[in-house]
Amino acid sequence: MTEITITGLNAITHPYLEVWDWRIVIYLFLGGVSAGMLVMCSIANLRIPKHPVEELAQCVRAPLIAFVILAVGALFIIIDLGKPQSLIWGYLTFQPLSLMSWGTWGVPAVLLANALYILAVVPKEDRHRLRLPFLIKLSEKLTSKMRTIAKLNFALGIFLGIYTGVLLSSFAAIPLWNNATLPILFLVSALSSGAAMIVIIAKKYEIKFLFTKIDIWLIVAELIVILLFFYALYTSTAPYKKAIEPFFSLTSEQFIFAMALIAIFLLLPLALRIKLGELKEFEGEFHGEFTKSQILRMNFAAGLVLAGTFILRAAIVYAGQLTKLSPY
Repeated sequence: MTEITITGLNAITHPYLEVWDWRIVIYLFLGGVSAGMLVMCSIANLRIPKHPVEELAQCVRAPLIAFVILAVGALFIIIDLGKPQSLIWGYLTFQPLSLMSWGTWGVPAVLLANALYILAVVPKEDRHRLRLPFLIKLSEKLTSKMRTIAKLNFALGIFLGIYTGVLLSSFAAIPLWNNATLPILFLVSALSSGAAMIVIIAKKYEIKFLFTKIDIWLIVAELIVILLFFYALYTSTAPYKKAIEPFFSLTSEQFIFAMALIAIFLLLPLALRIKLGELKEFEGEFHGEFTKSQILRMNFAAGLVLAGTFILRAAIVYAGQLTKLSPY
């Protein structure tokens, strides 16, 4: 009798043992972008004095776009379940010690708060577009509570940004994920991608310039946390040190992860350099408008940030599942 021992459990040696695939990667990316957008548009709306209420909403489209992005991301989670009806069982109970339970209830809570935010920031002259009378009346009532709703969405955006990293780091059997800095990394990258998306969709020059400046600091923070993430694994025990090998290996099987790491450290610094160039042109101050060339560069830099965020999450999800199990 011939005995076969499998020492590497992953999608290559045994496809059915793959924990998470591209659907989860898309959810983690879209969830992070949505979380970052909620935090950033809340900052935009809360930074202005309390009066007058009707003029507070600086980010009107952002909450709606964030809602759509998160809803699409949640759809990929449902598809990944294989049997969408299984999701119903998750709503029959709440387990405080289960991270999956927190996600099951947390995402709908974020979507609900996000929906209230959408109604609260609708300009008075655009409320007729809501069509339904009860939505128009609800929007009128929520306008005066916009700052409170913005604070709630800020908190829930932070929760959602951290949650995706906490969910991965809870897998103790996967060394690459089981890292205390991963939730921080995912939160910072979510905030950076959210700021980048605001830059792309913003029509007001003031908002575009504000979040270009904010994203500069977030990119710097993200690069630092990425280095700390790898350093923490490198200085840990052998299984954790081995978990980062795919990112520093040029073998044919793991070459893609080395390229992913190189891409991250090319895209983010390039975006940072472009953004710093924009600030230098204005000498740190905003003069009221941008040229088409400046808007194009800002949007391009924001696109680089989004690409870097997606590559980062995809690489961490897939590389983590290459963990080798010792036969001894």
